[in-house]
Amino acid sequence: MSANHDTPIKTPKQLITVIALSFVVPILIIVLLVKYVGATKRTGAGTQSMSADSIEARIKPVAGFELIDASAPRALKSGEQVYTAQCAACHTAGVAGSPKTGDVAAWKARLDTGLEALVTAALKGKGAMPAQGGGAASDFEILRAVVHMANASGGSLTEPSPPAAPAAK
Repeated sequence: MSANHDTPIKTPKQLITVIALSFVVPILIIVLLVKYVGATKRTGAGTQSMSADSIEARIKPVAGFELIDASAPRALKSGEQVYTAQCAACHTAGVAGSPKTGDVAAWKARLDTGLEALVTAALKGKGAMPAQGGGAASDFEILRAVVHMANASGGSLTEPSPPAAPAAK
């Protein structure tokens, strides 16, 4: 009995073709499967993350800025406005050891140090209070806020008058 064992690959060119196809065909099948699975409509939580509204909402904090000319004239905020915007969050409730606005006993020793010491503490920071200087409010507006808070807490400081506007050129 003779066994006839013929192979379908007879030439080196056929061998190279079979080897190349053994790499290409599985990759092609994987790519087509990924495209098929990726083309289906997703209906779960978070599927709207690539919608135009979702993208706009994500970039709004970064892209939503306003360029302001630092030398342009602007309306100064009152002491009460600055206090409400920056100081009230801690000084209304006495957070982190801050003296509550209106607590005359807590403010007595601070008022005895003088307005300059109070303003310096506000601008440079003190204890858990961060420095307010260089922030959203000008140093003069911080001064107004300190006077407002001190007067609401038993002080009798005079409201500072705004600095004179620079002469127009």
